[in-house]
Amino acid sequence: MNKKAYRVLEYNKIIERLCTQAASSMTKKVLEELKPSIDVYQIQEQLTETTEAVSVIMHKGALPLGSFYDIKDSIYFAHKGGTLTMKQLLEILYNLQVARNAASFLKSDLPPLPHINGLAEVLFIDKRLEDEIDRCILSEDEMADNASSELKRIRRSILRQNDAIKAKMNSILNSSESRTLLQDAIVTMRQGRYVIPVKQEHKSKFSGIVHDQSSTGATLFIEPQAIVNLNNELREMELAEKKEIQRILEEFSEKIALIHEQLLNNQKLLVQLDFIFAKGKLSVLQKASEPKMNTQGHLRIKNGRHPLIDPKKVVPINIALGKEYDTLIITGPNTGGKTVTLKTVGLFVMMAQSGLHVPASDGTELPVLEQVFADIGDEQSIEQSLSTFSSHMNNIVQIVQESRENTLVLLDELGAGTDPTEGAALAISILENIYGKGAKTIATTHYTELKKYALSSYRVQNASMEFNVETLSPTYRLSIGVPGRSNAFEISKKLGLPDVVIDHARGLLEKGDIEFEEVITTIEKDKITAEEERDEAIALRLEMKRQKEALDRQEQRFKEQKEKILQKAKEEAREMVREAKEFSDQVQKELRELEKIQDPSERNRRQEQARSKIRRAGKSIENAMKCLKMIAL
Repeated sequence: MNKKAYRVLEYNKIIERLCTQAASSMTKKVLEELKPSIDVYQIQEQLTETTEAVSVIMHKGALPLGSFYDIKDSIYFAHKGGTLTMKQLLEILYNLQVARNAASFLKSDLPPLPHINGLAEVLFIDKRLEDEIDRCILSEDEMADNASSELKRIRRSILRQNDAIKAKMNSILNSSESRTLLQDAIVTMRQGRYVIPVKQEHKSKFSGIVHDQSSTGATLFIEPQAIVNLNNELREMELAEKKEIQRILEEFSEKIALIHEQLLNNQKLLVQLDFIFAKGKLSVLQKASEPKMNTQGHLRIKNGRHPLIDPKKVVPINIALGKEYDTLIITGPNTGGKTVTLKTVGLFVMMAQSGLHVPASDGTELPVLEQVFADIGDEQSIEQSLSTFSSHMNNIVQIVQESRENTLVLLDELGAGTDPTEGAALAISILENIYGKGAKTIATTHYTELKKYALSSYRVQNASMEFNVETLSPTYRLSIGVPGRSNAFEISKKLGLPDVVIDHARGLLEKGDIEFEEVITTIEKDKITAEEERDEAIALRLEMKRQKEALDRQEQRFKEQKEKILQKAKEEAREMVREAKEFSDQVQKELRELEKIQDPSERNRRQEQARSKIRRAGKSIENAMKCLKMIAL
């Protein structure tokens, strides 16, 4: 990519924001060197990684990495036979813990993550070594007593020896013959030996070894002869302690040397994971999404928001390039958002080709480009004594020379800074030259000639930044297909300039220019009317859709209610049939019993009762059959 474009489009500020999302200083160094790629497969892979990181963050939060250490030098040192310090071992311990925690974090409760899980699965885990270092090393300069049984024994001996020396020293301090000889009744240390401060004049009366004296020379620090042997023994114990600590450190260093390749690979993997999650965190922060990439030069940004503008103030843009047209000419008022639009497009391309999501809606599509050229802003050069026009021309000369296919050119106020007629002609010639080389171009201008050029030229399109004449303020919204009006007369009238002055100014314009502005005004009015009608149609369609959904829900409820009623009716009909059958069986049983009755009157009475029951049963059966017929219908 063109180095000037990095600066003009403020790509470095995006990288600075990205670096703040990284956990490790090593990752920040890698991110500082991040540049757009032109390999479509690499770009897609990097974008997919970012998307996976966003998925993890949204499900469980960011990967718990912390500021892991650069242990490369320590590992190489151990591999070459060196002995690591306690600080170096603690750094290795921390990295091992981070690797284990990261692997554990990415193994549960997450959707499939092919790229990230591929890294997490090869992280080296050694919980036993972790526990050993953690148990033995308390701090950067302190080893635990139970690091080994020998160290524990030595330290117990040291404690006992110290107690013995202190007891002996206290007996000396408290003896009556020593009190007059001492400067102070205290015990102190010099050169690792216990000593007593003795007055200079009593040196000959106090048996022992002189180790130091005060700055005035009035006090000598003497090791009493009675504890010299005890101090010697203590010193030997302390040397034994150091030797044992050194042995333990050597043992750990040997273990580290055996797995140096795994530890080095872990560090690389952690940097990669940190790199990916930094991109994911930036995406979440900017409410960004993954753009679709293509190699056909098609650009389509939906609701794109410049990432460096306050999200509460930025106005989204919708812009397309490369399908119906290859050159887009944007007109509109100063401070109306034209330059921001150029920067948004260029920055989006650079971000996407760096594997970063862009703050835009789903459906955004960006091309993979080899070059992005940008001539934006005030380029007046005091050092070279060049005017604004000359400085712009310096940039444009390079752009014209180097433009080709797979190139995006962004030109701000093309042709400005010189005679309007010549500037417009030169601008048109430059646009045609760049188009002829196959590049895609977005240019901003105030020139009416360029608006006409866009209307009459193949694969060139007009666009404008909207301006509210009533409020005398830009809306910052981009409108494709319609050139922007000057609005100079309307603004002047709103501000109070007399009509006579405005009418005279209109008369000074060429008739063709006036008609062109009137055509633009008509197009704008028609566009507003069409948009209003479109909005009404959309609202009507949405209302019809809502009503249809309500009717569908009501119909579904009726179906469900009908099913329930039919089910209940079937059950009741079956119950009636069952009861009728039971009654029939009972009547048959009674008829058999009637045949056994000898008394005619009793038999008649019982027969009449049976007939009555049969009639009632017949009606029940008739009703059940009617229900079944209704259900069948």
